[in-house]
Formats: sequence, C-alpha cells, structure tokens
Amino acid sequence: MRYNPWRGLYGLRREVWYIFATMLINRLGTMALPFLVLYLTRSMGFTAEKASLAVAVYGAVALVVSPLSGRLCDKVGALRVMKVSLISSGVVLLLFPLARGYLAVLAAIALWAVTNEAFRPANMALLTHLATPEQRKPAFALNRLAVNMGMSVGPAVGGFLAMISFHSLFWVNGATSILAGALLSFLTWRQPEGAGNVQGGESPGSPGRPRSLSGFANGRFIFFLLALMPAVLVFFQLNAAFPLYLVRNLKLPESAFGFVFTLNTIIIVLIEIPLNTAMAHWPHRWALALGTLLTGIGFGAVAFAASFWGVAATVVIWTFGEMITFPGSSAAVADMSPPDRRGEYMGLYTMSFGVAFAVGPWLGTLVLTHFGSGALWAGAFAMGCLSALLMTQVRVHPAQCEG
Repeated sequence: MRYNPWRGLYGLRREVWYIFATMLINRLGTMALPFLVLYLTRSMGFTAEKASLAVAVYGAVALVVSPLSGRLCDKVGALRVMKVSLISSGVVLLLFPLARGYLAVLAAIALWAVTNEAFRPANMALLTHLATPEQRKPAFALNRLAVNMGMSVGPAVGGFLAMISFHSLFWVNGATSILAGALLSFLTWRQPEGAGNVQGGESPGSPGRPRSLSGFANGRFIFFLLALMPAVLVFFQLNAAFPLYLVRNLKLPESAFGFVFTLNTIIIVLIEIPLNTAMAHWPHRWALALGTLLTGIGFGAVAFAASFWGVAATVVIWTFGEMITFPGSSAAVADMSPPDRRGEYMGLYTMSFGVAFAVGPWLGTLVLTHFGSGALWAGAFAMGCLSALLMTQVRVHPAQCEG
C-alpha cells in the first residue's frame, strides 16, 4: 500500500474541521493587533512610549485572562467560551475607533484583551476533547495550519487597508471575528463519548476515583512548562533580536526579514501535518527533546550565517523545531490534563507562552545590545539544549494518557 503522509487527517471528527474553518476565518481577518502601535502613533497621535505602554497593557491582561478562561471552560464548556469570545471581541473591535482619549483607549484595549485572549485556552481545550490521543498531534498541527494560512493573508491585507483608513482594520477584524463566532453557533456539535466537557457543565468523575489534580499542584505538569520555557524564549527572538541582527549586523534589507516569514509559512503549510502524522506515536519526551534541540540549533547557527542564504538555512532548521515542538507540546498538555480540568491546564500552558513572549524579545535585545551577537546566539543554542535535556525527563502519568 502506498504511504500517505496526510493519513492522520482522515479519521478526525468533523467538529475538528469546524474548528479549522473557524480559526481560518478568524485569522484571515487578524490585522488590528499587528498594526496597533502604528494606529496609536500615526492615527491617534500618541507618543511611541504611550503606544508601547498600551501594547503592554494588552499583554498583561492576556496573562491574567488565560488561566481564568481555562478554568471557565471547565465550568461552562469550551465551545461556549469560544463562541462568546469571538462574538464579544468582534463587537469590541467594531466599537474600538470610538475610543478617543488615552485612558479610553487603554480601557478598550484591556476589554479587547479579555474578550480576545479567552479564545486560546478554549480552542485548545476543545480540540483536546474532540481528538483521541493518537490524533492530537495532527489535530493541533491542522489548527496551526489554519493560523498560518490566515496570518499569511490578514496582516498583508491590513497593510493595504491602513493606507486607506486605520479604522477599517478594526471593522474588518471585528466582522470576521463575529462571522467565525456565528459559524460555531450554527453548526451542529456532537458530544464525544467520554470526552469530558464540550458543550458545558462539569464533567462527572468516575465513582471511587480521587478528585483530579489542579494544574498548579501537578508537579510533573509544572516541570514540563519549565522545561519548555527556555526553547520558547529562544523562539520569540523572532520578534525582536532576530530581525534587528539581520538588518543591523548583517546589513540585510528589511525585505529579507519578510522573506523569513514567507519561507517559514511555506514549510509549515507543506510539511507540518505529514511530519506530525509520522511522529504521532513518538513518546512525548523524545519528540519534544528533538523539537527543542532543533530550535536551539537553528537559532544558534545564526551566528555562522554571513549571507541571506545562510540565514535561510537556519530558518529551515528552527522551523522544523517549531513544527515538532508546538503541536507536540499541545498534545502533551492534552494528555497530562484530567478531562474535567483540560481548560485549566490549557490556560496555564498558554499563559506560559505569554510570559515567554513578554520576556524573550526584551531579554534577547538586551543581550544583543550589551554582550553582542555571539553571546546571544550561543545562549540560544544553550537554552535549546537545556530544554531538550529537561524534556527527556518529562513523564506523562499513565492514568492520564491513553495509548
């Protein structure tokens, strides 16, 4: 029989494809957040300092919202949280241009962060409920495919809209968010047998079984998040130190950094799902050790890249690390989480990414500025190796992981 690298998608429930369509619609319209600083400085006339503070407010609120949203999913259902998040954040975006003063803008941004960031833990918890343990890596890879396809279009379209009217960014973004929420509301959802909490209400515990362990009290889960953190800190150099190094140190044009995203997206679209299908039965610790190691090697190799094509080679390496690490870590959290606490675990997981996003770009830029590029990329390699070493010690409790 001929090998089919896409076979992992065939057995997925139709509801997983509903989520794919919802995510794709939502991400196709994602353009307000990438252009927020430009909107605040060029359209609203705020200083760069005030604009950066506004973005920091969004990030700070998002950190708090993630675990709260996750726990709410366990109480009322991940699907319900997704619907409310999409529709309410869409309404906030439609009304956002009405905020004129700085304090009003900060309040609108905080409300936007609450409504928008509640979506992420709910999205991941719902996928966990709908996919079997063997299907989770391909399912999360499919979810990331929708994100990458949408983000390859949304911000690009946003750039053209910004030339016409900054307000149109919020209107289009808000409309697509509401459309995605409406799609979820009109589709027919089936409750998977034994999947836990999808439509709403607490998942009943089995008679005689002890109460499930909170994510904060689960030492193995906390160790997993700490093991993952160094590699995620390295990956987020893509948002600050990496483009700065390309333009300032290697003297490459800004367009070269744009091509990095294009190359990264092409590889993900073509390879991520077949790759995760092939690795679906790998133990989590070895798959994640490989993924985090490739992330460290890819960013560490930037130190030896003297030309655009050298940089492109490093992008290929760390993109493979990304394609293994991100779906794999999501699947690992799904397997670690008790059915009645999947939202909580996913909320803490997404919060850890928020912390890395807040710290990583700042820390990398600090090292590049004060200690030089050699220290930055050597440190990136060391951090990737540290994550890989720690990942080999990760264990998923047999009672919480099928297969």
